[in-house]
Amino acid sequence: MLIYLKRNLLAALCIAMVFSACKKNSSDDAAANKKGIQLATDAKFGSVLTDKDGKTLYFFASDAAGTPTCTGGCETAWPLYYSADASTDLNLNKAEVGEVTRADGRKQSTYRGYPLYYFASDVAKGDIKGDGVGGIWFVAKPDYSLMLANAQLTANNINYTSTYAVGDGKTIYLTDSKGRTLYAFAPDKNGVNTYTKSATQEGIWPVYESEVLNVPSAVSKADVGVITVATINKKQLTYKGWPLYYWISDLKRGDNLGIVIGKGPGLTWPVLQLNATVAPAP
Repeated sequence: MLIYLKRNLLAALCIAMVFSACKKNSSDDAAANKKGIQLATDAKFGSVLTDKDGKTLYFFASDAAGTPTCTGGCETAWPLYYSADASTDLNLNKAEVGEVTRADGRKQSTYRGYPLYYFASDVAKGDIKGDGVGGIWFVAKPDYSLMLANAQLTANNINYTSTYAVGDGKTIYLTDSKGRTLYAFAPDKNGVNTYTKSATQEGIWPVYESEVLNVPSAVSKADVGVITVATINKKQLTYKGWPLYYWISDLKRGDNLGIVIGKGPGLTWPVLQLNATVAPAP
């Protein structure tokens, strides 16, 4: 009987060892077969983009127009990421993955049109030390409701500063998740869209429809909300109480042509800057 039990125990141990080895080999094979952009889960940031080896990827707010602007010495701290391989991650939206050719001819991978970078100080797999650097570098995520642009305001071939005076200088303002500029309507009140009376207005200054998902770390999620615009039966995202709009003539990401529409003694359609004041009470 004792011999029988020993034999069964030995057989069970052998089976367990084989199963463990197979499981390990399967896991190793899966890791070795990863290609292109991957999704990882971080305790603080949730779903983030990485390369095939788990190294974190980043968005640069200065690249909102889709053109890489981190060049020269900037690349020492923020090396570009490029992979010619299609992503093998089944949970990633492949339609959002692309590439851009930089001015020097090198290619760079993009997600939602944003060129992707590493952060040189991220040494180990899973490191996310670059998020929030300078208020313009953010961990790349697939689920931002809003993004930030750090860009020159330009309309009718005239440059404007963040105070809308004629002149050069970058302004940090809100965009949608694909870099399209978002505006406020000056007469609006906190949580109240006073502009959209019908589909006619909606066709000129479309409301920005989105759920409150995730936002760059420079944006307080508590400042983001959703209202219902009853006249067109649509949801509209708000920031600090300001309902958010697109300008129909901004044909490509990075355009901010709407700032001069209705410009008079005050600004009727400002871009919604990160440091905007809270919208006035109704």
